[in-house]
Amino acid sequence: MNAAECDLVFDDISAVRDNKDLRPASPLKNLLFNDFWGTPMSKVTGVVGRAELLSTFFSVLLFLLYAGTSLTRWRRTATLPALLGLALFSKEQGITVVAICLAYEIFCEQQMDVKECLLTLKDIFREKPKTSPAVAKTVKRMSVLFVASILLMLWRMKIMSGQLPVFTPFDNPASTSTFPARQLTYLYLLPLNVYLLLFPNALLCDYTMGTIPLVESMSDVRNVATLAFVVLTGCLLWKVVTCRNVADRCVLVMSGAWTVFPFLPASNLFFPVGFVVAERVLYMPSIGFCLLMGYGYQSVMRCVTTQKHERVARYFFNFTVLICLIAFGTRTYVRNKDWISEDTLFRAGLKVTQKNAKVFNNIGHVLEKTKSFDEALKFFTSATKVQPDDIGAWNNVGRTLSTLNRTIEAELAWRRAKDLLPQPKPGQPYRARIAPAHLNVFLNLANIMAKNATRLEEADQIYRQAISMRGDYVEAWINRGDVLLKMNRTEEALRVYQRAAEIDPTNPDIFYNMAIVYTELGQSGKALEFFNKALKIKPDHQLALLNSAVLMTEAKQPSFHNEAEQRLQSVLKSDGDANANAYFQMGLLMMDRNDPERAEEYFVRTIELRKDHKSALFNVALLRNQKDLPEEALHFLRSLLRYYPDHVKGWILVGDICINRLKDYPEAEKAYREVLAVEPENFQAFHNLCVTLIEQDKLGEADQCMLDLADLMQNDPNYLATHWRTIYDRLHKRKLAAENGAVPLFK
Repeated sequence: MNAAECDLVFDDISAVRDNKDLRPASPLKNLLFNDFWGTPMSKVTGVVGRAELLSTFFSVLLFLLYAGTSLTRWRRTATLPALLGLALFSKEQGITVVAICLAYEIFCEQQMDVKECLLTLKDIFREKPKTSPAVAKTVKRMSVLFVASILLMLWRMKIMSGQLPVFTPFDNPASTSTFPARQLTYLYLLPLNVYLLLFPNALLCDYTMGTIPLVESMSDVRNVATLAFVVLTGCLLWKVVTCRNVADRCVLVMSGAWTVFPFLPASNLFFPVGFVVAERVLYMPSIGFCLLMGYGYQSVMRCVTTQKHERVARYFFNFTVLICLIAFGTRTYVRNKDWISEDTLFRAGLKVTQKNAKVFNNIGHVLEKTKSFDEALKFFTSATKVQPDDIGAWNNVGRTLSTLNRTIEAELAWRRAKDLLPQPKPGQPYRARIAPAHLNVFLNLANIMAKNATRLEEADQIYRQAISMRGDYVEAWINRGDVLLKMNRTEEALRVYQRAAEIDPTNPDIFYNMAIVYTELGQSGKALEFFNKALKIKPDHQLALLNSAVLMTEAKQPSFHNEAEQRLQSVLKSDGDANANAYFQMGLLMMDRNDPERAEEYFVRTIELRKDHKSALFNVALLRNQKDLPEEALHFLRSLLRYYPDHVKGWILVGDICINRLKDYPEAEKAYREVLAVEPENFQAFHNLCVTLIEQDKLGEADQCMLDLADLMQNDPNYLATHWRTIYDRLHKRKLAAENGAVPLFK
């Protein structure tokens, strides 16, 4: 209960919070086929670590039901395989309970000793094999579990596609070492795990990398611990072999079975695992350890009863056991406090060891989340010093430098990380298995190149290199498509996205990108189709919702209006009413529905969120002018022209308002001259400029303006015969009036 306040930390992030299989939209069957490989957790404080607890619970329940006699044959046949499946489904070592049940059946139920077991095996493998009644009973009682375990293991191999997970040399350094370092280190890890059971003092969430140095020679003093472990194990085995008491032998065998069998999958005996030491894998073996301690306690108490001072000895020994229980309980309580947050967890690890680069990296990640990038960079850099060949650490350094806009240094860091990857041999295909996280080096390096328009070809080459290393690397396919779009190789980009969709048909971003390509190709129908595919996978895909609504609005089809509004409203709800573009599109949609009042409300809300939104400012000015509110219209136009001084339509609207609404001809003249400074042949501005000059009685300038306008429109005789002639006649009348002194003449 004292761990209830702890947050999701460490491997909980990827296995729980970011696990797509746990999202409501994911099919429940995915849990049966997608595996999240166990990773180091201390005790069972982390949510991921509780997988061991759940597996142990089902294993113990299965064992108790197997050892009991309360179940009928048919209930036994149905219940035991189901519990075995649940134990395996919770964690891989759950399958080892079958071996535990077999040990119980042979040594406890059938009461065979080691000598009888050896003779039975000899009889089975004779030329004419014969089986004893005990063997027949064992096979009969165990048959259901045997069949179930075989079927479950075949299913387990199927979902792994017959391959072991890819681990880096840092996850388990001994696995990539040579003789004798590999063998000596593996042997040393056995007494080290026993030590953690006995003295759980200096605990770590992750024992990988350099935490436990390799045992590289026979002269290493740690071999003494290995030798002591071998001697102690040999003594226990001899005790089992020589024990004549059936009850004692049963306890000893079951202690060993519960300790050894669940630990075997993590022992590196059958295949390398992705960790050096993991406290969580000791949870089920601790059952056997506790049985052995209980047996030892009972044996000591038997000896005490024969002593002269029996009562004092009993009190002293019980007091010692009580002190141990209090000490272990207190240590658990204190250790759980380290798991309150990622920061407390990793900083606690730093107190235990300075040799684990992953601890430095993890503290850096925590600091990144709080935007403390300079401080994070210090820890990432420390990780590269502790482990200079750590690809992940250099990748982290590059990413942080990029965030700090130190792009040149970032690229150097990523190139260093790339150089640490296994290099292809000339003339041979690349066959190295690389951890997926390390392939991000290629993405990061190419992404920083893609920001420079002159390096797009170079970025494309890096993406292609990543794809050649792992053909199903969907992120590389997607990013390569993005670069091809920037290079205007649209058709090729579309083919790349199609390939990405074949690899990962559940990725909504791929279909979104394909929709963008079709939009650029002018195929709105196809674009809308792929936007809808993205939304089918992820109904709350914000960009797909927004851009599909834009397409529907631009289609000018009333049948699309309701759907477009629903999608835009979804964007507004998800973004917390902070998406200016969604409000603007709602305004355009209301314009199409001939609802200017609501349109104006949405445009104003857009401006509140983005004060420099060009189209929203112009549209509000237009609507206010239509409502005969010229001063308010000019207010929004002034804001527009402050941000965009070359906005032609804005200046024209200013001029029109000043002429038609306010009769402010000097301001109108200024507006039209601003237009002509940007577009010297804009005939509408030219025409209106001439009008403002006439209205101000600047007749000389107006006369020249009319001549210039006639030259500009000489290819449009209809305009010259109508609009131009009307204005010219007005100018002629003004000139005659000026000559007669009816009005003052302005030069």
